[in-house]
Amino acid sequence: MVAVVALLASSPAPAAASRAARAPVHGGNPTVGFTEVRLTESNFELQRPYDEPSGDRYSFHGGVRQLWVLSSDKPHARNSHTSPRTEIRMTGYDYSSGVWQFEGYGYVPAGTTGVSIMQVFGAGETATTLMLHVYDGALRYYDRQVVEDGIYDRWFRLNVVHDVGASMLTVYIDGVQKLQAPGRGGDSHYFKFGVYAQRHASSCMESRWKNIKIFRKH
Repeated sequence: MVAVVALLASSPAPAAASRAARAPVHGGNPTVGFTEVRLTESNFELQRPYDEPSGDRYSFHGGVRQLWVLSSDKPHARNSHTSPRTEIRMTGYDYSSGVWQFEGYGYVPAGTTGVSIMQVFGAGETATTLMLHVYDGALRYYDRQVVEDGIYDRWFRLNVVHDVGASMLTVYIDGVQKLQAPGRGGDSHYFKFGVYAQRHASSCMESRWKNIKIFRKH
């Protein structure tokens, strides 16, 4: 388990990164044709620095989940050698086939940088199929091309569609298709969101989330 998690911060292979590209921009509702699954609090599993009480790195009030972590924090488990994180791991809907979608409204305060705020976990040679990083106010595919500029201090709607059979991921911001990237293999996947320190992380990293939903296509 430790060996797999330790690969989380890896950047995509050059071939995969070169195939990832901005998709044609269009509007619309990416959830059309999908069915929303039922979520309860038991589906939201918190991962935080192992020596910190949950209330010191996470709050859930008024429908908003606020997650923060310090670059000096410990990892989420004593035997882990990964970077600090405060993340929600979505449970109960791990998948290995079909077409699945994550939806959430995210908010990143100015000053947060060098951090992953959303992942599709599970891949072949690395740990993740998709990571969305924030660097200096830009949302990026890993640490590569920009998905959306100017995301600081505003709510944005994020939809990530993973078509396992077609080995394709599509990212939408505010209903507009922004990125298509190839899948990266793997036998099982799940969604995560929050803050997970990457290269050149700020001393404090924070993201806020609301209206989290998961959809599947039948």
